[in-house]
Amino acid sequence: MQVFGLVGNPVGHSLSPPMHEAAYDALDIDARYVTFEPAKDEAAAAVRGADALGVAGLNVTIPFKQAVLDAVDPDDLAARIGAVNTVDFGGGRPTGHNTDAEGARRALADAGTDVAGATAVVVGAGGAGRAVTFGLSDAGATVRVANRTESTAHDLADAVPDASGHGLDALPELLADADVLVNATSVGMEEDATPVPADALHGGLTVLDAVYTPLETRLLRDADAAGATTVDGARMLLYQGAAAFERWTGRDAPVETMDAALRARL
Repeated sequence: MQVFGLVGNPVGHSLSPPMHEAAYDALDIDARYVTFEPAKDEAAAAVRGADALGVAGLNVTIPFKQAVLDAVDPDDLAARIGAVNTVDFGGGRPTGHNTDAEGARRALADAGTDVAGATAVVVGAGGAGRAVTFGLSDAGATVRVANRTESTAHDLADAVPDASGHGLDALPELLADADVLVNATSVGMEEDATPVPADALHGGLTVLDAVYTPLETRLLRDADAAGATTVDGARMLLYQGAAAFERWTGRDAPVETMDAALRARL
């Protein structure tokens, strides 16, 4: 039996185990997905220990996405983002990858939005914002990053081709001719709030909110009212998990099965 898992602290809330185990069952793969919660200063040791124990693959979540860089060989995208959320133990030194970027791209594509040549606005320049910004840029989009601390947005934009950094007060102007909007902050998770003024939204947008609890955030309600196409955060979570599954197993992920298992827990 193969063992895959998730390293984080805390991990008790994670929706990854039911999603991945549903995929194993659907494809008759003899595997299990477990969670590991090492001390917050033991991320690299946890990866080395998993490797020694024969764990086949790990997902990595908060607060370890940066810390595990010391224990893996990151691929080009993960190195540029500066964070790893998937570790592959395929022989030799573990390799690190970031499937958050692919998760956002595939969620948008699933909604019928081709980001190649698009103008995208990403709200947030933290871990999720960095992953989404690099992912959209690599797919051919021009990205405008808006962040509460404007200097952080500029720092991110300086590292990304065809990107620019801005403060949140610039959102109405940035969105006027934009095709895609991604909220990569946690605003909307703990309270009925949004980082984007409702009157800045319009029907030409596809709006992805990375927040998935609740599924229908205030931003998505406002976007729907404006006639925009909306994509909830569970789609990004689904596709980042599917990308990890495909990397580990070499098989196409049973996306519909994984999605049903995920949404049953939301």
